[in-house]
Amino acid sequence: MGLLSVSIWLPIAIGCLLLALGRDTNPGMVRAFALIGAVASFLVTIPLITGFDTASAALQFQENMPWIERFNVRYHLGVDGISVWFVLLTAFITVIVVVAGWEVITKQVAHYMGAFLILSGLMVGVFCAADGLLFYVFFEATLIPMYIIIGIWGGPRRVYAAFKFFLYTLLGSLLMLVALIYLYFKSGGSFDIATWHKLPLAMPAQTLLFFAFFAAFSVKVPMWPVHTWLPDAHVEAPTGGSVVLAAIMLKLGAYGFLRFSMPIAPDASQEYAWFIIALSLIAVVYIGLVALVQQDMKKLVAYSSIAHMGFVTLGFFIFSELGISGGLVQMISHGFVSGAMFLAIGVLYDRVHSRQIADYGGVVNTMPKFAAFALFFAMANCGLPGTGGFVGEWMVILGTVKTSFWLAALAATALIFGAAYTLWMYKRVYFGEVTNQHVRELTDINAREFGVMAVLAIATLWMGVYPKPFTDVMHSSVTQLIDHVKVSKLK
Repeated sequence: MGLLSVSIWLPIAIGCLLLALGRDTNPGMVRAFALIGAVASFLVTIPLITGFDTASAALQFQENMPWIERFNVRYHLGVDGISVWFVLLTAFITVIVVVAGWEVITKQVAHYMGAFLILSGLMVGVFCAADGLLFYVFFEATLIPMYIIIGIWGGPRRVYAAFKFFLYTLLGSLLMLVALIYLYFKSGGSFDIATWHKLPLAMPAQTLLFFAFFAAFSVKVPMWPVHTWLPDAHVEAPTGGSVVLAAIMLKLGAYGFLRFSMPIAPDASQEYAWFIIALSLIAVVYIGLVALVQQDMKKLVAYSSIAHMGFVTLGFFIFSELGISGGLVQMISHGFVSGAMFLAIGVLYDRVHSRQIADYGGVVNTMPKFAAFALFFAMANCGLPGTGGFVGEWMVILGTVKTSFWLAALAATALIFGAAYTLWMYKRVYFGEVTNQHVRELTDINAREFGVMAVLAIATLWMGVYPKPFTDVMHSSVTQLIDHVKVSKLK
């Protein structure tokens, strides 16, 4: 087993062990074991970056062996500059979630921690899979732990939200399965994704494949108008579930566009780029306006995530290195910032048991340390220069300007709307006089909560001040992808 297999199966194995324990007789030991497993899984991923060859666009750290030999399905893993950062991000966010739920989760602790560790391994598998069927198995398997997390530890409408999440994402993926089977026969009986990239497909076939993949990935992102499952899932999910959903699971759909839609159907991707761009701009503008009127903090940040992911798909489908790299940087920084925003809401909810903005006011008077962190992440969510939230959006806007000034101008409204709804929420929750007894009795964050916030703040600041390590790693793979799409168009 290589590094990628260990990155996938170590958290899954520890998660299954925790599920087998399944008792609350010694929750302290369960939490410690889960933390050790999460940290070990993260440490395993670090050599993927330290040993990564930034000059190569090929898959690295490959593992390739037979799996289902009768149908030529292989256990084929590998990462390139597009996927490697998401492996680290997934393992990192898992550590954050385990620490964040340390004192908050008091019932079925082993099941809670086990579900997140299994989910972590499955999501890493999505980013590492180089075989089409293996990708599909990991992609669909991620639904099960998240369905359980929302359904068991979620809010009052958790069952409804879990069913809606599961059905939307499962139904969207059925057409992708049909596309994978078609490509299997078209390639002479191979599920190798790299082989599919080289298939000379006619335009009608590319069109059908493009929209089949679109059905699966647009729901996962999610893009307007198939986004309605996300606010419900976020509102009802426990804090850890919201963090993983926003920081990692939304990225699976965007990643699918780069791994399947664009390289397999390059001509159709360019032909229907206007369609994706239009939906992306609707997400940026319309969803930004929807976020402005939200009274639930979680729902506001959920809509904010949809708007930010609209930036990602916009950057991808302008077919420039700046746009695609900007979209990838936006995905990584959104993982830090959105995760921190949901954790901040969770800190307040654990104390007051309300997510309604109207139930707060003057929090800065009783929780000054926490309010400082919340302000930093709010600014990052607005795209403040010097934070990770700015770099990706700026790169996408700059790349879009080269395509169309008016498209870029529409996209830039996200910065205005983002500042409007985020700072308006912050003003009402944190500033002013203390408005009620619940806020008056609040205590500031403890050492554990401070540590979680500080780590995410450092990561967000690092991306904003020095994004070069991120862009250097993805440069060769992004360039190769663009060359592949453009050469196909010339043919």
